[in-house]
Amino acid sequence: MKRLLLFVMMCASISFTFAQKKGDTKVSKVVSSEIKWWGYKVVKMEASSNSGTLKLKSGKFNFDKTVLVDGEFVIDMRSLMAGDVSEEDQVKLTNELKGTNFFEVKKFPIAKFHLTKIIPLKNSEYNSTVYGNLTLKGIRKTISFPANVYVTQFTVVIESAKFSLNRKDFKIFYQSSLKDYFIKDEMDIQFRVSTEKLDNEKKL
Repeated sequence: MKRLLLFVMMCASISFTFAQKKGDTKVSKVVSSEIKWWGYKVVKMEASSNSGTLKLKSGKFNFDKTVLVDGEFVIDMRSLMAGDVSEEDQVKLTNELKGTNFFEVKKFPIAKFHLTKIIPLKNSEYNSTVYGNLTLKGIRKTISFPANVYVTQFTVVIESAKFSLNRKDFKIFYQSSLKDYFIKDEMDIQFRVSTEKLDNEKKL
């Protein structure tokens, strides 16, 4: 009987804990986003680069009471598009980037970024350094980059600097081809995301 009573009390305690936490947490969803990318040939200059866009499939920021805890973002790799070439070359380059030599979007249709922390910066062009884990082609790497971050209660805006990733860290390269030697290992990313303002939000 004592064991049964102890078990019931434990269950009640667990239920209360979850209920309490649920009441303290809030989710703010991303409603506006823009992602740009750049790739470069061996000589990194505007004339030898390609650029394009990606789309965010979903994104959200998690709050504990009014404290931003983390963020979770899903990138639709099937939306990848080259945008700085002729129409014919655009189709060719886009299909090539989506293919097996690069992003393999049929096998890996999404990429994920888990924002883990934001460290404020002083006396800098950008007010913060953003840290998180990027999963691309099934490979997870911890990355960081400068950004302007604005948080007002549950509204979040992040505007990143243009920052670099090493494509080979994510196995993005021509397989056994001399073509790969003509491409820079670094690829650049820049993005902006913003959330909607919640109905119960109040200004600080």
